[in-house]
Amino acid sequence: MTGRLVLVGTPIGDFSDASARLRRVLGEVDVVAAEDTRRLKRLTSELGIVVTGRVMSFFEGNERQRTDELVAALVEGQTVAVVTDAGMPSVSDPGYRLVAAAIEAGIQVTAVPGPSAVLTALALSGLPVDRFTFEGFLPRKSGERIKRFQELAREQRTMIFFEAPHRLTDSLAEMAEAFGKDRRAAVCRELTKTYEEVKRGTAAELAEWAADGVRGEITIVVSGADPSARELGPEELAAEVATDEEAGTPRKQAISDVAKRFGVPKRTVYDAVLAARHPGK
Repeated sequence: MTGRLVLVGTPIGDFSDASARLRRVLGEVDVVAAEDTRRLKRLTSELGIVVTGRVMSFFEGNERQRTDELVAALVEGQTVAVVTDAGMPSVSDPGYRLVAAAIEAGIQVTAVPGPSAVLTALALSGLPVDRFTFEGFLPRKSGERIKRFQELAREQRTMIFFEAPHRLTDSLAEMAEAFGKDRRAAVCRELTKTYEEVKRGTAAELAEWAADGVRGEITIVVSGADPSARELGPEELAAEVATDEEAGTPRKQAISDVAKRFGVPKRTVYDAVLAARHPGK
């Protein structure tokens, strides 16, 4: 018989959120694969859990190598639990590669549900929750973030992002530029911890607030685009560029500005301007 892979959701802040099933599973499994063995030790110490199985590190740097080793253990009939620093394994954390490999090998995969920063932030944001998309960690480089935001400018679902505190101000300012300064958002900081804070407002307001410095683990929730907003046609886009040019903005910059303002690719605006200058071609 093959073993079983268990994805164990751990508390995102307050250890008392740990479930009774988490306590039982971590004390019973043959192997515990932990993103950070020191954090695992702290968690089990706080909860009074005695881990009798083998503990091994399982993080981004060794995930590929460890996956083969863990699948071999599963095939031999061992039960393997995966835990990350906080939340559900494989959601912006190690685990996906192992899950895919275990399924391929015919291994049973199950989960011990636990707290989720994504869903907690969504629920606390005060923004629509009926449809949402999780976008994970934002790119570190500004240019890549701006491109991502431009691609999402017309996304109608509520969007959830993870971001590092030292990049928060820049990311919020770039959101305000790409989504519009009045787009509603919420910054959720240190969820379930002692200094939990949820700051709500427009993207521009939140960028100004974050400029003073923000610490802790950050989850950003942003409302989706207004579904009633009409997309501009080529003639209207060209007219917007012409208006900017008349105000003194160089054409290349005007095309870029209009693309950001209306959440469309720069190429679309460029083609609209070209068509307006050379009708019929």
